[in-house]
Amino acid sequence: MRNRYIENFEKAQLENRNIPEFRAGDTVKVAVRIKEGQKMRVQNYEGLCIAIRGQGTGRTFMVRKMGANSVGVERIFPLYSDSIDSIEVLRKGRVRRAKLFYLRELKGKAARIKELRRK
Repeated sequence: MRNRYIENFEKAQLENRNIPEFRAGDTVKVAVRIKEGQKMRVQNYEGLCIAIRGQGTGRTFMVRKMGANSVGVERIFPLYSDSIDSIEVLRKGRVRRAKLFYLRELKGKAARIKELRRK
């Protein structure tokens, strides 16, 4: 049960955000703003969205990519964070689950997700 005043405040905060529609199984590219000293730069993080959780301004999503030497790297991003510059959906995946944590144990071709066919 959420307070209606908090819900109204969150709704006003989320109105000016441009977030694409994506879900678990989609390949996304997240452009993250990183501050190094006085400079700001944008670093892309591209991987498979394996989970989305939360609601309102506390909504987060988890992205998994394969790093060096086939080591899986997972990162959790707050969906409405100021540090996120943009989110781009590269591929839509065909999955039957909302959380894809089983991909952590799979390697190589077994860890692939089929692409969703558009009609």
